[in-house]
Amino acid sequence: MKDFSASPTVEELRRALADLDPGSDNDPSTHLQALVRRGFDRLPMPGSGGTLTRWQALAAVAEHDLSLAKLYEGHTDAIAILAELQGGASASASTSTGAAAASPADAGATWGVWAAEAPRGRTLIGPGDDGRVLLNGAKCWCSGAATLSHGLLTAWHADGRGPQLVRVAMHQPGVAVNADAWRAVGMAGSASIDVAFSGAVADRVGVLGEYLSRPGFWHGGAGIAACWYGGAVALGAALRQSLIQAPSAGRSAFKSAALGKVDLSLHRTATLLREAAQWIDSHPLLDASAVALRVRLAAEETARCVLDEAGRALGAAAFCHDARFARMAADLPVFIRQSHGESDFAALGERMVAAPGSPWWL
Repeated sequence: MKDFSASPTVEELRRALADLDPGSDNDPSTHLQALVRRGFDRLPMPGSGGTLTRWQALAAVAEHDLSLAKLYEGHTDAIAILAELQGGASASASTSTGAAAASPADAGATWGVWAAEAPRGRTLIGPGDDGRVLLNGAKCWCSGAATLSHGLLTAWHADGRGPQLVRVAMHQPGVAVNADAWRAVGMAGSASIDVAFSGAVADRVGVLGEYLSRPGFWHGGAGIAACWYGGAVALGAALRQSLIQAPSAGRSAFKSAALGKVDLSLHRTATLLREAAQWIDSHPLLDASAVALRVRLAAEETARCVLDEAGRALGAAAFCHDARFARMAADLPVFIRQSHGESDFAALGERMVAAPGSPWWL
């Protein structure tokens, strides 16, 4: 059983990331498996008093590799969801062919969370044996589905009721992955492919609609902002390092100004993330939607600022000769498109209309 109270430190995680085999850089799933084997998925649960530590871990992985962060965030989010909705207990630990998904405590399991609803596909629920369900149809945008062992996904009844969260073992008859539609350059390693189900065996997780109504839904949404922040930190660090290495007399005022703008933007978002983590830990059962929307929008804005300032200050050389910078600069714009942009701003505005008193007093 995983001991979630014995979370590794962020410093230990950073050392583990530095030790990952550089020869498998193009396969983030291999690195995820290595982190899971060493227990680096044992993060504090959201709202447990260690939310900031959890987000620091997400940011650290993102600073190392955003495609790995996409898989790591999904895996650790799945563990948190199962702990929230099922107490972390194993609903069915069968190892036979067609078995339902493992418990988060099962050693070696790697998880994805796939809740996007695309126009070109929907997963439907049908009755199965022994209280299980059968899945048919398609699920799109399934990051890591070709390599992860298990998935949590939203599915629907044929009469339109849903979403119902289900858990499914990926290595069973009735599950087929299709990578043909994934042509991404940025976030290529996350492999957010399509999955087709044909009578695949799955288990319900929670009751109908509970995936969206549970307090942890917005806790997880806020955690994505920590990943975007970590990617921005990596680019900001490249700009800072270029100034550190330059002779004092030869430092460009233009580059220094760019770094100043990057510093201000990163500090603003870091402050919001710390404040949000503290709020969630103090109010774990309250609606955290405004808090989550705020940090997501701030992190997206910061990512855009750092991409622009670092890119202009460092010039074409960084994109053409620095493989790490180039990959991060390609990945981050794709990752932040997980934001809903103006729709999220509108949703935040509506919450401010409904807020009692003034939400902005210092």
